[in-house]
Amino acid sequence: MKTIIVYASKHGATREIAERIAKQINGAVTHNLNQANIPDLTGFDCVIIGTSVYAGSICKEAKTFLLQNASLLLQKKTGLFVSGIGESGEKEYFEKNFSKEILQHATAASFLGGMFNPKKGNFFERLIMKVVTKQSGLINTIDDGKIEQFAEIIKS
Repeated sequence: MKTIIVYASKHGATREIAERIAKQINGAVTHNLNQANIPDLTGFDCVIIGTSVYAGSICKEAKTFLLQNASLLLQKKTGLFVSGIGESGEKEYFEKNFSKEILQHATAASFLGGMFNPKKGNFFERLIMKVVTKQSGLINTIDDGKIEQFAEIIKS
């Protein structure tokens, strides 16, 4: 099964998760949606879309990709994952940000944790994270167990 993992990542956590998934799926390739030249999806059997979530919304690059490729995605094995620090409201993240058709079609849809490095955030982002999480240092909630489960579902 030829697999591509496309992702939108603001600070790198979603990229890290995409790369961890790719290591578990033979031959999977990754592509950053923040870069131009998205590969032709017709050559892939499976498309996995990953995006970070900020204030309940996915990245605009992921939204655009989903809109532009909706009909093609419904013809392929599809996986969805979101990354973020807070896990509460996981179901709502998906319902708010992905169409019903894509959600119903997806083989897997998972919240896989996230990471925030204060050195990569601006003042406002650091302030919000400190208020929300009550922490000021590196926060890493990436869940390798969930990543492994997600990859296994996709491979089956």
